[in-house]
Amino acid sequence: MAGRGTPEMVDREPNPRVLMFTRENCWVAATEPMHFDRSAAGVGPGRSFGVRIAERFPGITVGLVPCAVGASAIESWRPGILHAATKKHPWDDALRRAKLALRDGTLKGILWHQGESDAKGMELARAYEARLHDLIRRLREELHAHDVPFIAGQLGKFPDAPWDDARKLVDTAHQALPRKVPHTAFVSAEGLQHRGDKVHFDSPSYRELGSRYAEAFFRLSSGKLRDHE
Repeated sequence: MAGRGTPEMVDREPNPRVLMFTRENCWVAATEPMHFDRSAAGVGPGRSFGVRIAERFPGITVGLVPCAVGASAIESWRPGILHAATKKHPWDDALRRAKLALRDGTLKGILWHQGESDAKGMELARAYEARLHDLIRRLREELHAHDVPFIAGQLGKFPDAPWDDARKLVDTAHQALPRKVPHTAFVSAEGLQHRGDKVHFDSPSYRELGSRYAEAFFRLSSGKLRDHE
């Protein structure tokens, strides 16, 4: 997810063991905003995820590779596809950046938070699960990461923005991942708040979501991450 929360002081405090891969393909201390898909980029779940991982494993450095493209449907995450709104190629750009980053480290997990655009109609929603499974397969093949955790987060679930059937169907695909695809997890957005637009989370909720991703990662990795990796 390309976060849209308003950055606060806590989001700008550098941690020397939590790095991000910049637009220029360089490693720097991770501060918000991490993403650069649009001028509206802000706080997302990635940095708080990285901080939690670093806290649990004090002997490692965490490298985060932001690749999200806001408002992109899952069909735009295929080779050669242009996302018209941002003039970006989500799949091609993500693979290029990931492979560059992997020159300096080892891939330990993939975080996925997407589906708003696919929940805007039943035709797209019905196709979502098959497309998600295909995306996971392609990512794992391209990155030689067949056992690497893939963690999907729930779309915003707010009391003042009831879900329709299309949104429920996309949510079902996310929740069913652990039963259908090996080495995957689902992260709930229950209790989180929106920033006033009934779509994007507020900054505290993004940080909490990142912590929930970290908990899911800990469960999936089962201690396999070692301090020297």
